[in-house]
Amino acid sequence: MHITACVLELEIPGCLSLKEKRGRIQPLLAKLRNRFGLAAAEIGRLDARDGATVACVAVSNDPAHNERVLQSALHWIEINRPDLELRDAHIEPR
Repeated sequence: MHITACVLELEIPGCLSLKEKRGRIQPLLAKLRNRFGLAAAEIGRLDARDGATVACVAVSNDPAHNERVLQSALHWIEINRPDLELRDAHIEPR
């Protein structure tokens, strides 16, 4: 079993409240779970309305597959979520 984690640092420009932030982050987490089969959760900057730290984890029997899935998810975020700015992403095997 191979586990690969990705930590994303997101900025949420123009976000004025925590409620609005949740309205942007929750659909992202759901898409990461449903489309890419990742475990995903907001893990940091919980009280900041203008940013979030999100973790995604892929588990499979092939570490290269995990890397490809996480890279695909990052690419999808950059293309399909212009309301979120991907500031940084770290992918690492665990």
